Amino acid sequence: MIGIRSRGGVAIVCAMVLFQKAPMTPEEAEQWKPLELGPDQVLKMDEDEWYAKIYRGEDAPQLTVRAVLLGSLLGFILAFTNLYIGLKSGWALGVVITAAIVAHSTWNFLLRVGLARSPMTILETNCMASTASSAGYATGGTMVSAIAALLMLTGEHLPIGVLLLWTLLLGALGTLMAIPLKRNMVNREKLKFPTGTAAAVTLQSLYSEGDIALRKARVLFKTAAVGAVFPLLIDLKLIVSSTTDAVTGVVEKTREALFPADLPIFDWMHVPAIGSAIDPETQEALQTKPSDWTMVWDNNPVMIAAGALVGLRMTIWMFIGSLILAYGLGPAGLDDPWTDTTGVVVNAVTGPGKAWKEVGIWSGVAIMVSSGLLAFALQGKTIVRAFSSFLSKKEGDSAVDEDLMRRTEVPNSWFAIGVVLSGAGVTWLAHHSFGIPLGYGALAVALTFLLAVVACRATGESDITPTGAMGKVMQLTYGKLIPQDATANLMTASITSSAAGSAADLLTDIKSGYLLGANPRRQFMAQFLGIFSGTLATVFGFRLLVQDAATLTAANPEYPAPSAQAWLKVAEVFKYGFENMHPTHKSLLMVGLVVGAVLLLGETFLPKWKKWLPSPTGLGLGLILPFQYPLSMLVGAVIAHIWTKQNPKSAEDYVVPMSAGLIAGVSVLGVIAAILNIGVDKLFPLS
Repeated sequence: MIGIRSRGGVAIVCAMVLFQKAPMTPEEAEQWKPLELGPDQVLKMDEDEWYAKIYRGEDAPQLTVRAVLLGSLLGFILAFTNLYIGLKSGWALGVVITAAIVAHSTWNFLLRVGLARSPMTILETNCMASTASSAGYATGGTMVSAIAALLMLTGEHLPIGVLLLWTLLLGALGTLMAIPLKRNMVNREKLKFPTGTAAAVTLQSLYSEGDIALRKARVLFKTAAVGAVFPLLIDLKLIVSSTTDAVTGVVEKTREALFPADLPIFDWMHVPAIGSAIDPETQEALQTKPSDWTMVWDNNPVMIAAGALVGLRMTIWMFIGSLILAYGLGPAGLDDPWTDTTGVVVNAVTGPGKAWKEVGIWSGVAIMVSSGLLAFALQGKTIVRAFSSFLSKKEGDSAVDEDLMRRTEVPNSWFAIGVVLSGAGVTWLAHHSFGIPLGYGALAVALTFLLAVVACRATGESDITPTGAMGKVMQLTYGKLIPQDATANLMTASITSSAAGSAADLLTDIKSGYLLGANPRRQFMAQFLGIFSGTLATVFGFRLLVQDAATLTAANPEYPAPSAQAWLKVAEVFKYGFENMHPTHKSLLMVGLVVGAVLLLGETFLPKWKKWLPSPTGLGLGLILPFQYPLSMLVGAVIAHIWTKQNPKSAEDYVVPMSAGLIAGVSVLGVIAAILNIGVDKLFPLS
């Protein structure tokens, strides 16, 4: 009993040291009301001026138990949104602004009903948003890319324990790698980190304009409630249907949802389709229908909401890419035989519904890879600045009291110790679970830090984190070092992509706190703590949504996972070699590489014409997604565009809350529907 009490006492003492006391009354909270200076003014200040005028001091409540708990809970929920959207479209949506709106309104609701005693300070809400952002954004990238690709490659899920530890270690590694970059990029160079700046502006407005904040929150919750209805209709399988085989007389029972997931509206409209396909029963060549090419209407509104956030240019070119596939590359591939090395004759496209993953994937992936890598290469100045600023770091060039600086900034010793421990954990797990030699695993961690430096600067300057390009750099590197090992190719790239994303996310959130006068060390702790709830949400959410490889690999899969498809194809090229590819696939690959490079050069050197030029990312995604997703995203983008033209102020206030709410409602109930389906199967088996 003594030992138990002792350990409990240590835990309590540690918690007291880590967390601050929250304001107990409205009067206490009022002492820490927002500064009168706006984030736009703070952006121009140097480090000395920031400490003198903006920093709220060590006593300002921010890292409180209630902030971290609410942030972890929100991050746990929002992690499902990025997992769901990532598996559907390959996108990762920032959640920090959504988290700020939801948390602020939720806490105010608790105040009104008497379940909370005092308001949260703006720095508490900012700390909460950092926790939620870490949980909802920084831990899910590897799940929708490398892990999903590995499932498609092997056909088997990784053990839960391995998934949990891998995700946790990568999130920690990336967060720790950002520590030595923070002071240079945020304090001294004053990089804007646009999303972080926008989050600070949002928080400032929430605390100064209560009515607007309340209306935004109401809109978000109402659209979340609307979105929650759809998974119950199209995902929850409650209706049992029976079919009898005409030859064998065997009765097969299946479960169906109340409403179909899609509707063949283009068949009903008699939209023409090109090409013919072999009927599996009669073996006759039949004229294809639009629905055969996945040209259907998706009854799930989540991609409409995503399109509203992504924008018109991107979604237009996604839609054009899907039309090129349905009316050009796909039909041509149906009648394009080739005899492989085993003597089997195969077409470039074996069925209309597979065109996106058999010919579209090669051209689309090539376009995105070449444009992404070239964009990375053209960021020469960014790369040079990233390393020169990091290497030229000077500690004695500030008028700020050094003792205050040590108490405020995150110590570099945390970086050194943390990276050694988490890096060693990643290296060991990569060797133990994926067969990657220890030396190559350690090299991947070292290269990850170099690429994370570049990714953080790119995010600070442009708000674009090139995690895809980072992953491809590692895939190309390990494609040469271990050419026949697709697993090693995927998982080493996973280290870089995930850790670089986590590092950039930390600095984005730190920027928000910096503009509001927060203590960066405490905000780092909030960010680090968010990794744990995010890991649980993404790992268990992935296992619930993706029951097996068929969920990703079917002709018209529930989750097409375009990011994973792209990663897998790059790994397979190195594993099997170009000589074993269908000639048409090789041609599409080469043409796609050229097209992606040309389009990127056009965007770079003709900036005035950029809005009229094809988007390489949009075109590439349109080629590797089933038709219904680009269609829905275009509809959402058009709605947002018309709204913005008609009423710019209303659109600015409500497009993001409405879209985020719809995505959250669909995503969370989608996971719940998956849980209920498992329970129904176990309680009421069909056989």
